Amino acid sequence: MTGLHQLFSGHGQSPWIDNIRRDWLDDGTLQALVDQGVRGVTSNPSIFAKALATSDAYAAGLRDGGGRSDEELFEELAMRDVRDACAVLDPIYSASRAAFAARQTEFTDGFVSLEVDPRLAFDVEGTVQAAERLSAAVGTENLLIKIPATDEGLEAIPRVLARGISVNVTLIFSVERYDQVFTAWLEGIERADAAGDDLARIASVASVFVSRVDTAVDAQLAPGDPHRGRTANAQVAAVYERFLQRSAEPRTRQQLAHRAPIQRPLWASTSVKNPDYDELLYVAPLAAPSTVNTMPDATLEAASRREDWELSPLTDARARRALIDELGDLPAGVDLAATAARLEAEGVQAFVDAYESVLATVASRRREVA
Repeated sequence: MTGLHQLFSGHGQSPWIDNIRRDWLDDGTLQALVDQGVRGVTSNPSIFAKALATSDAYAAGLRDGGGRSDEELFEELAMRDVRDACAVLDPIYSASRAAFAARQTEFTDGFVSLEVDPRLAFDVEGTVQAAERLSAAVGTENLLIKIPATDEGLEAIPRVLARGISVNVTLIFSVERYDQVFTAWLEGIERADAAGDDLARIASVASVFVSRVDTAVDAQLAPGDPHRGRTANAQVAAVYERFLQRSAEPRTRQQLAHRAPIQRPLWASTSVKNPDYDELLYVAPLAAPSTVNTMPDATLEAASRREDWELSPLTDARARRALIDELGDLPAGVDLAATAARLEAEGVQAFVDAYESVLATVASRRREVA
């Protein structure tokens, strides 16, 4: 049993990997990771850009592009990767559906995420249409369509869920935004319920970004300040507290009674950016029931090697409260709301830049393999 298995069996947290590559699908690497305890996959434009630029496994697909535009070809290659990854994760998905049906859990697992074009982050109608098109084209039940938690994304999310499409809400940087995301999820599930949909097939996660918060806040703190490297996990504690509160509300319990899987918090951006910090700073203290931690390769490998996981402060009300209280002790010059707004804007722009980069990579690689 690896540390990843222990995270799930002992702490109720699903370890996912934040990476997808064609060669991993072809050579069995992803299957090996699933055997080691990985229970899901996330992707984003940056991940696809790196994979296309560094792997020869896409050469055949690039040569067969025919008259497709660079964007159409990229989408086709990305959907093929995601569809094949969904097949690898299908046994996890099926087993989790059975556990959910038996009321052993309040969630389902075994998903792969595919993001809508990030250039649609401020376009409600465009996001809804793209989500419908991508979901239909991939055609698997264990697909999550990734939508950023912008104001426009919050409008699109209920509409997408109401169409029976599972959603990964990404780029969440504050407790307040997380709360809005939970409300958007609940509204979408209620609409699907009113339409008579099978709620058990509509899953969702709320991706709360972690390490980027510490990077941004640390830059506003003096050297040696005791809050350095602690703000992100304190904010996660506040998000988890809010998750527990919202999950217990009568409105939520009604939808869970109608067999809707709960929208789980997902901890994203969980690799340390400061080399002085423990490599599992954003994993070990955040192992809590009904959550997901999606990790890049090196962080996942470190978690897999871990032999013992201490009790997370998130699981103890007093310890969780102590962490949350640290948010109120930050120096007066640190504005978490302003920091979150800046991180959201930067996150959207980074994904837009990566998307345009991947299209440029497709164009250049097509010329290379022609």
